[in-house]
Amino acid sequence: MNKTGLRNIPSSIRAVIFDMDGLLLDTERIALSTFLATCREFGFEPDIDTYVRCIGTTADRTRQILLEGYGTEFPYDRIREKWEVRYENTIAVHSAARKPGASALLEWLDGADIRVGMATSTRRKPAIRKLKQSGLLPYFSIIVCGDEVTRGKPDPEPYLTAADKLKTPPHCCLALEDSDNGVLSALRAGLHAIQIPDLKPPSQDIIDLGHPILPSLKEVRELLASIRR
Repeated sequence: MNKTGLRNIPSSIRAVIFDMDGLLLDTERIALSTFLATCREFGFEPDIDTYVRCIGTTADRTRQILLEGYGTEFPYDRIREKWEVRYENTIAVHSAARKPGASALLEWLDGADIRVGMATSTRRKPAIRKLKQSGLLPYFSIIVCGDEVTRGKPDPEPYLTAADKLKTPPHCCLALEDSDNGVLSALRAGLHAIQIPDLKPPSQDIIDLGHPILPSLKEVRELLASIRR
């Protein structure tokens, strides 16, 4: 945990913007397991380090990373199609669990009269479906999805769009992210950011940015409660 960055979060936060996959919902492990199963179905054993670089990016960027990492012989389009079907079928049967502390944090934000939004790289249709399954959709007044922006994370556009929809200046918004790309997107947009890593630990370059890095959303709630006393 980066304790130094804790004092960089001001008490003037008026809105909190969540990422979804890996931050709010425990979906990244499902995505990884279904990706591995699909690759092996095609007789391809993937390198995990290349895969984790895709976390927090758009579909186009994922394609680019995988083809660069695995080579042009990698049957991306065929794997992507089967991977998406396997992933969606798995989610439909076993809805993704809420991450530890998620429900308590959302309840606290609602009671504290802090606006709540979402900026996710996931397309709108599956994003809404996952939020409905988890019972968390009613907490979000606005949701910005990956197919609704021109440039995805780490570009600042998703968070600038979310802040604008919340009618809140970026410097009064706090982004909650698990991925390095998400943190970069938020900070480049002028938001404050807290990182709660999931499958991929933050790189040293990201750690050096000095934002708080916490083990779970439970600690985020405790931090926000303490600075608003």
